[in-house]
Amino acid sequence: MSGVEILDNGTQVLTTPRATFGTDALLLGRFAQPRRAEWALDLCSGCGIISLLWHDAGHRGFCTALELDPDASALCVQAVAENGIDHITPVQGDLRTFCAAGPEQGRYGFAACNPPYFTAGPQSPDPVRAAARHTVTCTTEDVAQCARRALRDGGRFVLCQRPDQLVEVLCALRAARLEPKRLAFVRQRAGSTPWLFLVEAQKGRKPGLKLEPDILIESGVARYGK
Repeated sequence: MSGVEILDNGTQVLTTPRATFGTDALLLGRFAQPRRAEWALDLCSGCGIISLLWHDAGHRGFCTALELDPDASALCVQAVAENGIDHITPVQGDLRTFCAAGPEQGRYGFAACNPPYFTAGPQSPDPVRAAARHTVTCTTEDVAQCARRALRDGGRFVLCQRPDQLVEVLCALRAARLEPKRLAFVRQRAGSTPWLFLVEAQKGRKPGLKLEPDILIESGVARYGK
């Protein structure tokens, strides 16, 4: 049974216990956004929260919401229909093969991914939950290479991940010609240990990383709705 979450400007997001969203998705969707008419790509889109958040903020360019899990992708299809949105296209597919060939290569100006976080440790017996949380079907390198294929030169890519994966992420981005340009750590409050970071990279650009102020959850940055 699906639930409904309402974003700031009235856009409805449909969720289920197996396809929901958290603070990390909200922060990622707000850290950087596509320009109003820019082609955008939402990787590991789940229920479509990031695509729908961009829409709620005013994005009206073509947007692909790519998700491996068919049930989550179907939920995004339903949300797009119920909101009367015609510029978001949910696609059920594997990012490891997306844009491997064809006219969509290099056509996107902006992309984002909220990837699985865990490379080891206990996994859920539910294969859907396991795939969403562990890198069994989606590694950092897979994500970076997909973004490289999809983005035009100068296109932007944003990603969130746990701080213990920072070096791996930065190396994977550079290996894919995605130069890290902005980096911010997320903390519950000032002085607490970071539990997430957000990074924005640009395809084919020169080095030059800007460390941005910490994002503090207690300041209300993850709130939404009226």
